[in-house]
Amino acid sequence: MSHPTVTRRAILRAGAVGLTGLSLPHVLRAEKEGPPRKATAKSVIMLFQFGGPSHLETFDAKPDAAAEVRGEFKAIRTKTPGLLVTEHLPKLAARSNLYAVVRSVTHNKSSHNSGAYYSLTGREPLIDIVTANAAATDFPHPGSIIDRFRPSEGKIPSFVSLPTMIADGPFRTPGEFAGLLGKAHDPLWVLNDPNADDFKVTELAPPSGVDVGRLADRKAVQADLAGLSDLSDRTADVRGMSDYQARALGILTSARTQQAFAIQDEKPGLRDRYGRHTYGQSVLLARRLVEAGVRFVTVYYSRGIRGWDMHDTLFPTMKNTLLPHTDGTLSALLDDLKDRGLLDETLVYWTGDFGRTPKVNDKGGRDHWPQCQSIVLAGGGIRGGITYGVSDPRGAFPKDDPLRPDDITATMFHALGLDPATEIRDQLGRPVPISAGSPMKALFGG
Repeated sequence: MSHPTVTRRAILRAGAVGLTGLSLPHVLRAEKEGPPRKATAKSVIMLFQFGGPSHLETFDAKPDAAAEVRGEFKAIRTKTPGLLVTEHLPKLAARSNLYAVVRSVTHNKSSHNSGAYYSLTGREPLIDIVTANAAATDFPHPGSIIDRFRPSEGKIPSFVSLPTMIADGPFRTPGEFAGLLGKAHDPLWVLNDPNADDFKVTELAPPSGVDVGRLADRKAVQADLAGLSDLSDRTADVRGMSDYQARALGILTSARTQQAFAIQDEKPGLRDRYGRHTYGQSVLLARRLVEAGVRFVTVYYSRGIRGWDMHDTLFPTMKNTLLPHTDGTLSALLDDLKDRGLLDETLVYWTGDFGRTPKVNDKGGRDHWPQCQSIVLAGGGIRGGITYGVSDPRGAFPKDDPLRPDDITATMFHALGLDPATEIRDQLGRPVPISAGSPMKALFGG
């Protein structure tokens, strides 16, 4: 029986990286596969419209369809040939050269929590059920995967979510958290309103009566105690928890982190452009975070801030609130990132649970419809001014180039230089790829 030749260089490398959790097989595999592919993005801003935005009233208008399909809004042209959007997105219509619209995303999970889980993680849930609830065995949010494989440099969090958690009634939406990767890879949650005059990130504030200097001293004491502990030397889990605690303390005491959250330092005019509402200021804060080096930020537009689940009174709600917020905030983000030279390295991803029914119901709303959905991708190597996929004349099903949420997360990981075939372990220790989809390479320039 023959054995592969192991070079002295590989053995030395295995010894050098042993403390980071890599074994000799991992090193040999890395040598065989070569260096990781070049990333086109450093960070991601995911804008998640919880409840399910209507594609027909946003980025897949059907002006020639029957009245019960096309709805009450007119369609307007954009800079992108063949792309019509609703009349209430004029700023985005004028900036369509900065983003791509994918109009053929499809799945079959029509409950909010199951649909949101699939859209967030790109991992299809086994069942479609209203009572789906977050659990430690869930597939992780892509931000948690990035925290695991592409963490931020220095004393800055890798993954932040704001300004609210999402849930369908009492059932916490799965896919918001690190799940089977473990709580060390959960996002830093910012659950205060960035639009409030007294906004501050209480999650980063020391306990009452404890100042930052004392926390820094505690880090030194912790290091000394760890050096005296045989257990901490022997037990990987203990070492991991110590590392996690030290990192949390480092983030807490970091001036860089504190400054990133100081949204009050922004010029009033720029804050106005994003919109003086919770969503607008949350997205502005997301820009500040990626500029400071945070790898992944998720902004949830949820029921707590008038979310997108509209089975009735859809048209006045979208006209007066949802569409102006989307138009003003997303266009301001794209302009701001471009002006700062950050758009090329920041992937912006606008999505939600699913689309809405092609027929308006008798209450003036649209119901859940996962069979067809539109998403927006911008920056991070994505070519602007293009569309991908086409829905049928009613917006009911993809006509060409159907895609699953798996393909969207694969595209995201591809942009970040992370192979979608990269494996993590499930609760039984079985290898699972971080995405079962294929990247949409046609969206990338060059």
